[in-house]
Amino acid sequence: MISPVTSSDLYSALKERLGLEWIAGYNGSERNLKGDFPGAASQGLAGPLNYIHPNRIQIIGRTELIYFSGLDRNLLLDVMDKLFFARPAAVLLADDVAVDSLFIDSAEKSGTPLWCSSFPDKLLIDELQYFLSHALAERTIKHGVFMEVLGTGVLLTGDAATGKSELALELIARGHRLIADDAPVFSRIAPDIISGTCPPLLQDFLEVRGLGVINIRTMFGDAAIKQEKYLRLIIRLQPMNDDELKKVDRLRGSYSRTDVLGLPITEVALPVAPGREMSILVEVAVRQYILLKQGYDATEEFILRQQQAIDRQQLQES
Repeated sequence: MISPVTSSDLYSALKERLGLEWIAGYNGSERNLKGDFPGAASQGLAGPLNYIHPNRIQIIGRTELIYFSGLDRNLLLDVMDKLFFARPAAVLLADDVAVDSLFIDSAEKSGTPLWCSSFPDKLLIDELQYFLSHALAERTIKHGVFMEVLGTGVLLTGDAATGKSELALELIARGHRLIADDAPVFSRIAPDIISGTCPPLLQDFLEVRGLGVINIRTMFGDAAIKQEKYLRLIIRLQPMNDDELKKVDRLRGSYSRTDVLGLPITEVALPVAPGREMSILVEVAVRQYILLKQGYDATEEFILRQQQAIDRQQLQES
């Protein structure tokens, strides 16, 4: 199960980068950034003052302070209530603005984290939106070994004992890079992008039957590890006997599409059989995928050549 991301997690991750200081509202440290109340889904990620669709991180800069200064006391109190009781994950005072006691009182009363930073509001919005788009992305865990092969994110999957880890080890020895073994985490960070990472506990490790757990970074060096990669191709290792191999489409191969977080990902079923050089076949499958994305299809060219040869033969015979 993937744990929710809290206000405290965000603060710890960006404290140094954004120069954050926690002023008040410590009771809200475990507030879920996704929101756990009706209407939370309509919240924006981070932005300036917004009452209609409050942001998860409400940023208050000098423009907002000028607006507040023009309000009478009763209206200002009403604005504070709307700001803090809309249950944002945090309120962030930008551009080193002075911290008014009204902000502190509202933060304590509502249990909302109140932070401040010397950075300008525009920069804070950009940084927070980037962080939150990753932290709050829809996630799933897929069984397999996730690797970078020829610059492409490839998930090696298949039933237990089909040789995924051994194949991954071969590929690493051939210069490709490991991202995650056993339980890579995939996040849909954009409409057409799924990014894969490794859970911290499994970072750098690969389990190989007969050898146990080995540390790839220690054994092969930093260049053998990749922190994150976009998922582009799934290769399913599929043991087959002679009869099953004969049924494989010899022209077009075994290509299909697999749904991952609502996005169709190209999948190729690669037969596992004695004598097959699986690491080379994986490299060729990746090269084939790259060519297909560039618009070149070897099968179509082969069929076209056949048709042209038939046409020439018929022309000669007529």
